[in-house]
Amino acid sequence: MAMASKELWTPVFQRLDGPHHDEVVNQIVRAAETLGFFQVVNHGVPVELLESLKQTAHDFFALPPERKAIYRKEVSPSPLVKYGTSFVPEKERALEWKDYISMAYTNDAEALQQWPIECRDDALQYLKTSHEMVKKLIEALVGNLGVQLDDSKIDSFVGKKMVNMNFYPTCPNPELTVGVGRHSDIGTLTILLQDGIGGLYVKVPEDVDAENKGEWVEIPPIPGALVINIGDMFQVLSNGRYKSAEHRVRTTSTKSRVSVPIFVSPEATQKIAPLPQAVEKDGVVRYKEFVFSDYMNSFFGNAHDGKKSLEFAKFDST
Repeated sequence: MAMASKELWTPVFQRLDGPHHDEVVNQIVRAAETLGFFQVVNHGVPVELLESLKQTAHDFFALPPERKAIYRKEVSPSPLVKYGTSFVPEKERALEWKDYISMAYTNDAEALQQWPIECRDDALQYLKTSHEMVKKLIEALVGNLGVQLDDSKIDSFVGKKMVNMNFYPTCPNPELTVGVGRHSDIGTLTILLQDGIGGLYVKVPEDVDAENKGEWVEIPPIPGALVINIGDMFQVLSNGRYKSAEHRVRTTSTKSRVSVPIFVSPEATQKIAPLPQAVEKDGVVRYKEFVFSDYMNSFFGNAHDGKKSLEFAKFDST
């Protein structure tokens, strides 16, 4: 299978609602089972909003340092908003060459009141217009495992949402730095808007039938597309059938770069375990039950190190 296949990487999402539904689901499932990364077009989020988001991100990070610094974790006026650099700077072996603003979502009113005024409107609209796409993606992937989700159950997958804006300034020595170190995302799904600069790389798993297995391949920017990647919780829920994607970001010496991810995850108090239908199909349970907050504490208590964070969820081999 050619991992660089545009057919594999870029399902036309709009076709889920027509006679090509099964074909699109198969594309999504195949990507989730192999690379853990794919891109979608015709996804329902207005392209004009995506362009506005990229400019809004550039504008926010161009603000005076003192304006952004009020949202530093130690002093932020809102528990929903955090500004910083690396996820775990005290643990990283190499500091990441980026800034980010993180905006947790509770409801519209609190977002409008507490998110930074310079980016709240576009960020909130992005979150709201992507909701239907996220729901359909999860229904397609979970449905393939033999599970039918109603609205009450879907919250166990998407109870918590967060919008980040990332800024990667030009770097005079990009070979000496990382934009983001190699890691997999902690939640269920990540929906990512990347600009046209590029620099996002995903590792092709060793157990995939592909010529470039074990290699890092770039996710090429496609105008109007959104990048979807599987998170650790979906790997656990699917009993390992879907692969959370190990990825990283490289810096560049030519142009500053922005990206805008939405992180979709369970609530902190949610109990996580492989879905019974997935276990029944596989005949083996690959992950233990745990509370998501415990997984988060383990993830953020350690430096980025590929997919090592998933070891927390595996049964002890002793």
